[in-house]
Amino acid sequence: MSTLKIPVSERDHVQGEENAPCTLVEYGDYECPHCRAAHPVIRRLERHFGGRLRFVFRNFPLTQIHRNAQSAAETAEFAAAGGKFWEMHDLLFHNQERLGSALFEELVSQLGLDADELRKSLEEGTYTSLVREDFTGGVRSGVNGTPTFFINGDRHNGPHDFEHLSAKIEAALQG
Repeated sequence: MSTLKIPVSERDHVQGEENAPCTLVEYGDYECPHCRAAHPVIRRLERHFGGRLRFVFRNFPLTQIHRNAQSAAETAEFAAAGGKFWEMHDLLFHNQERLGSALFEELVSQLGLDADELRKSLEEGTYTSLVREDFTGGVRSGVNGTPTFFINGDRHNGPHDFEHLSAKIEAALQG
C-alpha cells in the first residue's frame, strides 16, 4: 500500500482542526471531471465528520491531458496568497467547464483580488514552484492520477463516493 511521503505542514491548504483524529489528503486537478465529482463528496464528508476530520488539498495538475490545470492551480495559489484559497478552490470546481484566463480573472475580481496581479503572476510563473512541489510530493507518494486520496497517510484505492470514503474514514477513526 502506498503511503503519504510528505507530511501535512503549515504550507498545505487545510480545512479543519489540526488535532483532528483523521486527515484526508486529496491530490487533485481542477480540470479533472473525477475531481469535480469528488468535490461535493468531500464537502459532505466534512459536514458528516465535523471536528473529527481535517481536509488537505494538494495540486496535481495533469498537464498532458488538461491544458488549463496548471494555470488553474496557480490561480488557486494566487488566491491563497490573498487569503482566498478555499473560495477559489470551490469556484474553480463549480466553473470547471469554463476554465481559462478569462474565468480566472473574473473569479479573482469576484473575490476582491487584483486581476492584473494574477495575469502578472501567471506570466512570471510566481506560483509554478509551489504547484510543482505538490506534484512532486504526489509522485513520491505514488500518485499517478486524480483524485488520489490518503486517509491518515494511507492511500485509499477504492471508489471516491461518500459510502466508501466515509467507511474508510470511520475505520481510521476506530483503528
